Amino acid sequence: MADTLTLFTSIGLSEQKAKETLKNEALSSALKDAITQAQHVHGVSGVDKAMGVLLYNMASRLKDTKRLAFLSDSIAQRKICTELQLTAALDFVKSHPQDPINQKEFDEACGVGLVITPEQIEDAVESVIKKHKEQLLKERYRFNMGLLMGEARSALKWADGKVIKNEVDMQVLHLLGPKTEADLEKKPKVRQFKLKVKLTAFHYAGENYTTEGYVVTPNTMALLKKHLEITGGQIRTRFPPEPNGILHIGHAKAINFNFGYAKANNGICFLRYDDTNPEKEEEKYFTAIKDMVEWLGYKPYAVTHASDNFQQLYDLAVDLIRRGHAYVCHQKGEELKGHNAPPSPWRDRPIEESLVLFERMKKGLFAEGEATLRMKMVMEDGKMDPVAYRIKYTPHHCTGDEWCIYPTYDYTHCLCDSIENITHSLCTKEFQARRSSYYWLCNALDVYCPVQWEYGRLNLTYTVVSKRKIIKLVESGIVRDWDDPRLFTLTALRRRGFPPEAINNFCARVGVTVSQTTTEPHLLESCVRDVLNDTAPRAMAVLEPLKVTIINLPENSLVLRVPDFPANEAQGSHTVPFTRTIFIEQSDFREVMEKGYKRLTPEQPVGLRHAGYVISVQKVIKVRFTLVELEVSCCSSDTAEKPKAFIHWVSQPVKCEVRLYERLFQHKHPEDPSEVPNGFLSDINPNSLQVISSALVDTSVKGAKVFDKFQFERVGYFSLDPDSTLIFNRTVTLKEDPGKI
Repeated sequence: MADTLTLFTSIGLSEQKAKETLKNEALSSALKDAITQAQHVHGVSGVDKAMGVLLYNMASRLKDTKRLAFLSDSIAQRKICTELQLTAALDFVKSHPQDPINQKEFDEACGVGLVITPEQIEDAVESVIKKHKEQLLKERYRFNMGLLMGEARSALKWADGKVIKNEVDMQVLHLLGPKTEADLEKKPKVRQFKLKVKLTAFHYAGENYTTEGYVVTPNTMALLKKHLEITGGQIRTRFPPEPNGILHIGHAKAINFNFGYAKANNGICFLRYDDTNPEKEEEKYFTAIKDMVEWLGYKPYAVTHASDNFQQLYDLAVDLIRRGHAYVCHQKGEELKGHNAPPSPWRDRPIEESLVLFERMKKGLFAEGEATLRMKMVMEDGKMDPVAYRIKYTPHHCTGDEWCIYPTYDYTHCLCDSIENITHSLCTKEFQARRSSYYWLCNALDVYCPVQWEYGRLNLTYTVVSKRKIIKLVESGIVRDWDDPRLFTLTALRRRGFPPEAINNFCARVGVTVSQTTTEPHLLESCVRDVLNDTAPRAMAVLEPLKVTIINLPENSLVLRVPDFPANEAQGSHTVPFTRTIFIEQSDFREVMEKGYKRLTPEQPVGLRHAGYVISVQKVIKVRFTLVELEVSCCSSDTAEKPKAFIHWVSQPVKCEVRLYERLFQHKHPEDPSEVPNGFLSDINPNSLQVISSALVDTSVKGAKVFDKFQFERVGYFSLDPDSTLIFNRTVTLKEDPGKI
């Protein structure tokens, strides 16, 4: 044991960390094998701290130990030198279980041997800033700097992110100079629609005791008085997501309710990460959650973490034991599951004994699952003595390896609300069963107790929002990632082109009620159309092109000015070329006239939108029975008989890719076994994505930025995808179609 402890500290682990590792038999064995393998390759004294950190992280994250020797060799040989490369290596071996590993493919996937020089980083950042220079100079420090970082990272995948950020900051400062007073002014927020709240009238700040069901103790009034002294009677709410997944449309309602209620009452709202489960939390989720809150137009009063209060929460837990309200228990996890778990034989153990054991838990003297701290109370749903603390030998995103015991939601949430002096703890209906434990714990510790209010969650048909199920969709290759536009995560809706104002308007339209709300996607689409109709400039695009030659038009091209918003030409315009060769939609021509068809046929002319011309078919050109071109003549629409229809067209267009989305699932409730007996993965719509790689769009879209939105006339609303400046996602169709989302 002592030899292994020395081995672990020799690679840079602290003595405490080494002792904690020894208690985890599987991790200890894997790490020992990894170090031995690395020493075999690099020599006993050659495993430095940087290599040791990689070996430890590899051993703690690797699921299939048969790859341990291969990865240890790669680290020892300094092929894998960074966390980024290690993550790629772990992903590679997970997705390539067959033997042997293709070394060339592994090296390419993990960036082995690639050295990114400072000059390359400087050049890449310079190129990105040059690309966005015009918009940077226009928007200055309001410009989305994350876009610069993202594009630079894409160009230099294996470069150090911190070095790239420093280079971006330096070059932006060189271009724009220091921030001015105008730069420091707050950015105007988007207009928010008032939520319809159909709940019992909320209490005023400091009058918590007027709420039905609120528990009043002999010290309640004194605590409320102190609370009012701290807050000045200000309304305080919080949005408390777990940073282990991406926010979805249901979270949009919670964001609007928490931030909107505070704003409507001149209050404040915290963004508080409920980061008490380090095994599932990642930096990308912390960042994405904050981005989505701000994308919806809300600015948190402060960004806080449950982990900010770990020491205070621990001290309160000690106090709870001293008061006789908590005890250390040794029942196993499987024994505690369900609502009929056997009572703990340790429930009445002496207070001093629980205090000693809880301290030993904190010091890492128990294995995971060997002990928990439980609260002596019964929840509203009958669950007895919920767990307050459990042991996890997992480094934390914010606190590192400082703690090996972590508080649970049932213990943490109400106390963090109390610490931040929240007035209205707003949560969805499923947390009603935890209301009694919320009040009990605050009162058991004699601290300020906020009021918990529950409301019905928002659900949409034809989708799933569970993190676990979305991960299955990603891992199965059904969707690309959390931001696949067929999902209803907020990142997916943004990528698809949904404006944040439309999502907020949708939440306002749905309102807040006690009952659960299940809504059709087309109601959300309607809100999207309302916003885009007023904000998305028009352009013309042809998805399935048919070449048309206007035989009586001169060779030289004309330049036509087209309004961005035909209903209000004062909102601006753009120019498009008009030449002898144009392209129209194949569906806008039929060789054989049919009843009710109003577009182009050999017998029926048609008008060209914005061009001032009417065209008539003179010749239909086919190759091996396939239509390839039309020859037409034109005349001015002023002299021609008014045609039955006007169609869109493009001339000298830009080739682009268009992605058309329909709903991902075939049934309204893909998670319902009675509707989909074989599970949601069996309910995938095979036509949920159609990619058109040879669409044509007019030149007015050149220079568009990621997420810029357009109405392609007669086709639909589209948004520029982050993948490329030549890829457009269809946001919604022009008119409601219940068959599409």
